[in-house]
Amino acid sequence: MLKINDKSPDFSGQTANGEIISNKDFAGKWLVVYFYPKDNTSGCTKEACSFRDSMEDITKLGAVVIGISPDSPSSHKKFIEKFNLNFYLISDETKEICQKFYALGEKSMYGKKYIGVIRSTFIISPDGLIKYANYKVKPENHAQQIIEELKKLQND
Repeated sequence: MLKINDKSPDFSGQTANGEIISNKDFAGKWLVVYFYPKDNTSGCTKEACSFRDSMEDITKLGAVVIGISPDSPSSHKKFIEKFNLNFYLISDETKEICQKFYALGEKSMYGKKYIGVIRSTFIISPDGLIKYANYKVKPENHAQQIIEELKKLQND
């Protein structure tokens, strides 16, 4: 697991519109990177809409939000359009980025065990260090928690 003050892993991926973005594109800015299991599922939709509805406050704090899941760019595009999402979603179909952030783990559904995405969020400082890591995210009001964390971090 990543810990506070670890250097953030480098990553890049394809967005819903086919653009390749990387963490390096946002050097010098606060970066909120969150991992979620699947587009258009109830918890993931609640979490994404929480970020959407809080984007003005997050932007005022100088932060950029990137959501990452194994869904395809076309799935992300539909998800963005359906819920009017106003931040980046990166496709991680190989789960390479998830692995770098230790956001994969054993899960269970209907009695079957499988390796899946652990709902987790990281705040990366302008100098590329992990300043917040949460591997047990609850989707409801998640963005509000992140806003409070950003405020604390920026006042330290």
